[in-house]
Amino acid sequence: MTTIAELIDAAHYLSSLGLSPGTTGNVSCKIDGRIYLSASGATLGTLREDQLTIIDGESMTGPKPTKEVPLHLKFYELNPDASAVIHLHSPAASAYSCVKPWSEYSAFPPLSPYLVMKVGNVPSVDYQPPGSPTQADSLADVGVPFDSALLQNHGPITCGSVAQAVDRSIEIENSAGLALTLAGMDARVLTDAECEYLAQKNKRPWAYSDWRQ
Repeated sequence: MTTIAELIDAAHYLSSLGLSPGTTGNVSCKIDGRIYLSASGATLGTLREDQLTIIDGESMTGPKPTKEVPLHLKFYELNPDASAVIHLHSPAASAYSCVKPWSEYSAFPPLSPYLVMKVGNVPSVDYQPPGSPTQADSLADVGVPFDSALLQNHGPITCGSVAQAVDRSIEIENSAGLALTLAGMDARVLTDAECEYLAQKNKRPWAYSDWRQ
């Protein structure tokens, strides 16, 4: 079962990797129907339990929440099995969010098998100002199955269990770094057949198929 301590440890770990500069990024978890969400201005590297806003239905208690409440709520709505959502401004992924996406279903090319194995689809979501409720609504219009996305000119967001969301956040950053490093080179990209094999074996959504079922 997901715990608040697990979420806080994850926030500290991601910060220690340099994936949440300053007060950027926000994390949440869902426990017994309640959502615990990092507060506005909280630093992930020093996040404490008293810096979590509690959302219980229409009720909201605790410190002022991050402006990205709509994104977190929409991710839980679209992925009802998820118990955590992580949104970062990690350096490579944020940089790549300013680049034209590789395809409709993946902002990054599948240069490494681990993007497909651990994450699957990472669609690029059109830019809107941070905190915009209409951006959260636009997630429902994405035409492929996904539990991770790249917000244009902004950064990555992903969900799952706490451990899965952490792993996916790290892999998204690694994939963005690879794509940036190899930009302009004649790099080999995994073939459709290779990606489909990895997606099916690891039960990850890829392209227009969802192998999680």
